[in-house]
Amino acid sequence: MYLWMILPPANGGYLNAWIFTCNSDDLDLLAFHRDGRELQSWTVDHYQEQLVAGDPFCLWLLGRDGGVIARGRLTGPANQDASDLTLRWHVPLAIDEWLDRPVSRDRLAHALVGSSMMTEPSAAGVHRLDDAQWSAIADILTEPPHEDLEWHLRPGDTIRRTELHKRYGGSGQGGINPSKKSQNVFLFTDPESGRQHGYYDEWDEDGTFHYTGQGQQGDQAFVTGNKAVRDHVRMSRRLRLFEGSRKTVRYVGEVALDPAVPYSIGEAPATGTDQLRKVIRFHMVRVGATVQRADVQVGAGYRPANEDIVPAHAIPAQQDPDLNQRNLQMHRSLQNNLAQQVTNRGMTPLSPTAADPDFDLAWRSLDGNLTVCEVKSLTNTNEVRQLRAGLGQVLDYHDQLQHRAATVHPVLWVEREPTDPRWLGLCARVGITLGWPGHEDRIFRATGDTWPHTTDA
Repeated sequence: MYLWMILPPANGGYLNAWIFTCNSDDLDLLAFHRDGRELQSWTVDHYQEQLVAGDPFCLWLLGRDGGVIARGRLTGPANQDASDLTLRWHVPLAIDEWLDRPVSRDRLAHALVGSSMMTEPSAAGVHRLDDAQWSAIADILTEPPHEDLEWHLRPGDTIRRTELHKRYGGSGQGGINPSKKSQNVFLFTDPESGRQHGYYDEWDEDGTFHYTGQGQQGDQAFVTGNKAVRDHVRMSRRLRLFEGSRKTVRYVGEVALDPAVPYSIGEAPATGTDQLRKVIRFHMVRVGATVQRADVQVGAGYRPANEDIVPAHAIPAQQDPDLNQRNLQMHRSLQNNLAQQVTNRGMTPLSPTAADPDFDLAWRSLDGNLTVCEVKSLTNTNEVRQLRAGLGQVLDYHDQLQHRAATVHPVLWVEREPTDPRWLGLCARVGITLGWPGHEDRIFRATGDTWPHTTDA
């Protein structure tokens, strides 16, 4: 528990409070404290005449993992030591308490609005605070450590949204919620309610989850929540993704922006209109293990792929060769046609949600078995790379989903028969069914889906 006492100024005048900042490259304050050394003065280059005995202060360590690490009081006015040839100013002080861990900039930011500490943290080593700012900081630093700030949710866990924000901070409204209480930014994706506001959150062919930024009217900009997402790495904040937006939500897992392409700018209609506006599409990748619990349903209603779409930007050469206009359109046509075949057999095609691996298509047979499918276009030049990539992807989907269904059948669906017949045997040896247009019946037989099915079944 942090114990703070604000002493009255020795001269009975107006009380000032201060932040003294330090770069760890100049002085490692934590090592200084660990070594048992006593800090008795501080070099100052501003406000020399306003620093008086009794003024409270805190020490702020600059840097990514920094923040307030100690507090104390001045024991005298600033002075110059005649023995110091540089004639630098020093102020005597006493440390009342070293904190167990730094209190971060993000946690203190709302208390420091308008201060030079927020606008120019590195421009000066001394920052003056007014009464309101110091009072707000003191309130934060006197709070006992919160018992539940240690993250406890596992992927697949559900929680009432009100309880989530009570425990970890953040607001109960909106899709992007930066917390002032913890180092988390909460993201909520809800396909059912989001699309009416132009929020199309879905897995993309490049393996990233595209999450639409904040703002229902007008062009979206990098302010408030969108800025918090964009800057989450620099600000040492974690992105926590949830499915659902109201009442009970389900934790998907931690995500981060793709460092190669963190976001793109797209178009979507504004809420309640057909008028297009610019929206931010954040490209997100999973962080660590995010395998969902066994009781989490796989997939949601199939979303037909747009076969007329043209890539908005050039695709780097190192990415999947599927990502060019011809192959992208062929990929989506293959996927849509296979989904129609699933529907014709009386089953429901599924698209992945944020909680699923980024498969192209899935469906359940009438006996409840799950089939998960990766789709690949093939050309003479990319056939080997595409088949290798597809094999790895569908094996990964199978591994992630095998505890969420009694049986999972992996399928690799390609544009045409491979030139080299060895791929059929290779796929069979690892339990993958390889197929292409014209061989649908074989695919469904291999996955236990007998024909004919009726739509009433």
